[in-house]
Amino acid sequence: VQLQASGGGLVQAGGSLRLSCAASILTFSNYALGWFRQAPGKEREFVAAISRSGGTIYSVDSVKGRFTISRDNAKNTVYLQMNSLKPEDTAVYSCAVAGAVAKVVAGRCDYWGQGTQVTVSS
Repeated sequence: VQLQASGGGLVQAGGSLRLSCAASILTFSNYALGWFRQAPGKEREFVAAISRSGGTIYSVDSVKGRFTISRDNAKNTVYLQMNSLKPEDTAVYSCAVAGAVAKVVAGRCDYWGQGTQVTVSS
């Protein structure tokens, strides 16, 4: 299983980015998906998760109303639309998968992808 995140970059505060994570999984629709981030000197933090059907979504309070997670099962891809970015959103963002969305929220994921750097300048 491979997870490849992309879409990171440098953006000014208030700007937007859309992250993508393509998964090489035969049964993509059987997995819940999530995004995590890790800033320098800090522990990895849960950002958002989406259930297998896409009907249930969780996100950390600090990104609610600004970030939106979505998935396209036909493309084996999960997205993170990030709007109104703040300097404190600067981190390496990674995607991960698990059999249930509760496991994703808890950080108990089965597979993790390499991250993509997001830098927000003030």
